[in-house]
Formats: sequence, C-alpha cells, structure tokens
Amino acid sequence: MNNKLMLCMATAATVTLSGCTTIADIAGADTATLNNVAAQGFNKTVQEASSNKTLDTSSATYQRVNAVFNKLRPYADQMNQTGTKFAWQLAVLKSDQVNAYVAPGGKVVVYTGIVNKLNLTDAEIAAVMGHEMVHALEEHSKQKVGAQALTDLAIGIGLSAAGAGQGATAAAQLGSQIGIGLPYSRNLESRADQGGLMLMARAGYNPQAAITLWEKMNKLSGSGGSSFLSTHPSNSQRIEAMRKNLPAAQAIYNQR
Repeated sequence: MNNKLMLCMATAATVTLSGCTTIADIAGADTATLNNVAAQGFNKTVQEASSNKTLDTSSATYQRVNAVFNKLRPYADQMNQTGTKFAWQLAVLKSDQVNAYVAPGGKVVVYTGIVNKLNLTDAEIAAVMGHEMVHALEEHSKQKVGAQALTDLAIGIGLSAAGAGQGATAAAQLGSQIGIGLPYSRNLESRADQGGLMLMARAGYNPQAAITLWEKMNKLSGSGGSSFLSTHPSNSQRIEAMRKNLPAAQAIYNQR
C-alpha cells in the first residue's frame, strides 16, 4: 500500500474533527492513487472471503444483487466526472450483517444480510447500490475522511467484523483504511440520496423503492438497528427530503 497514504491515515487520528482535512489534502493522493489503494484492499477482501468460504458467487441473493449491479453500472459510468474510468467490481459476502459499502473507484461490497433480513426487492437493492455508487462517483471519501471519521469507522466496522467472525478481517481493514461507509455529512448524504434516485431511475428501477427501503431501515433500527444505519442515518427528515426529489426521478423513470 502507498506508504504516504498510510502515514496520512495514522496522522489523521490526531486531528480533531473540526480541523480535519481529506485524505487527498493530507497525502497528496489523487483520484487514481486512491482508486488503486482501494482496489488492493478490495482484492484482499475478496481473497480472504474466498478462503473462508464467505464469498457468495452463486446463491439466488448473489444472482439478484449482481443483476442489479450490472444494470446500474453503465449509467453510473455516464455520471462519472472524475476524469478517471472506474473499474467497477462487486463482492457479495455471506453474512447476517445488514450492510453495504463502496470503495473509491467503484469497488462495491454487499452483505447478504441486507437483502435477506430486509426482504429487499430488486428496486430496493438498486436504491442501496445507487446511493453507494454516487458516494464513489462524487468522491465523497476525499471530502470527509477526518480523524474522528476514521476513528468512528475503525471502531464501528471493527466491532461488526468481530461479530461476523474471522472472515471479515480484510473487509474491516479496507473500511478503516479507505473510509468506507464513513459517516458522511448531512449534505453529502443528501447528495448521495438524490443522485442515487436519479441513477436507479435511469437504470429502470422505480425510485419509489428508495422510500420503502429507508422505511424498512427505520423499522429495523427500532428493533436493534444495523451496521448500515450506523453510518447512513435514516430518519423522517431524510425520507421527507427524498420525497421532495421523487418527482424529478419519477419523470426520468416514466420516460423509459
């Protein structure tokens, strides 16, 4: 891994949230560098999951998630304004965790628990994936990886990994190193919500499903919560904001 980038992450742990800067500012890492580091971490995650037989490549859940991923990908490419082509990849991990995340450069990880426990429809899977893809496309990790974000993320994902067993070690490391699933600001979350609505609509998924997804998340939160919600705050204000963006997304969907 890029030693300079690793040093920046260690240094960031001493920076207060109010004075935090992005990984790119600290390390001088451009988009290509971050994408490369994320790819290395993703590959390690996949290798470890394969070794521990937690990599899902054949179940019905995998087939559905992969189909949604492939349907969204060309539209995500159309939205890419980073100047660097993404090498989109998907890993589906067998786990009861209700979680999903994306690394810079388009490395998507989905836990089977988020699909199975919430009984997600294909359109709701698209809402999850579209939201995460927009975080990557707008490079939100470069904008919001300060000391407290890294600390909270390392603790949150580390605890989730411990509960998921040995097979989650690389996934936890990837999260703590790159800032996967980090608690983005309200503004960036709103941008991902709005962009995700438009992305799923362009791909032919009814954006109304984004509302039902977060309603399911809220219900689950009331009965014990989920690791996904720990970094993706779900509340009535957020759902209401998405409702306001629905007409534009619905118009795109209806034109298909």
